[in-house]
Amino acid sequence: MRDGAEPFACFPMQTIADTPEAMMQLGRAAAAGMRPGEVVALVGGLGTGKTHWTKGLVAGLGSDAVVTSPTFGLVHEYPGGRMPVFHLDFYRLENPQELIALGWDEYLDAGGVVIAEWGDKFPELLPPGARWLQFSMEGDGRRKVSENAT
Repeated sequence: MRDGAEPFACFPMQTIADTPEAMMQLGRAAAAGMRPGEVVALVGGLGTGKTHWTKGLVAGLGSDAVVTSPTFGLVHEYPGGRMPVFHLDFYRLENPQELIALGWDEYLDAGGVVIAEWGDKFPELLPPGARWLQFSMEGDGRRKVSENAT
């Protein structure tokens, strides 16, 4: 584990999701153990399930917000659950200063859950204890999620 973070209780170190709905169920299960201030870095290529996992997480926290990829907007905020979710995408950012200018530090201090897609782009800005999930696609089209990617 990274800096004392506990593993997600919702799945073992590696899990296969056969459908987008199964990926959403993984996110929903992860929501049960989320605490204010939690940071989760999602790492993996396009189409590997990062946003579907986030959809499940947001729903699992009790929000009925419509979750979409923040690739073009860079950050989406989802209120309405037991705590807010701040969903950021580092993909189009060129340097850490752009992330800081978006209000990164304020999101970390806002008392919600911070989801960082493409979190490996600026790992130095993620706090100690951040949870890391690696998303990948299997040859048969299923998605694999492994905890503790860096």
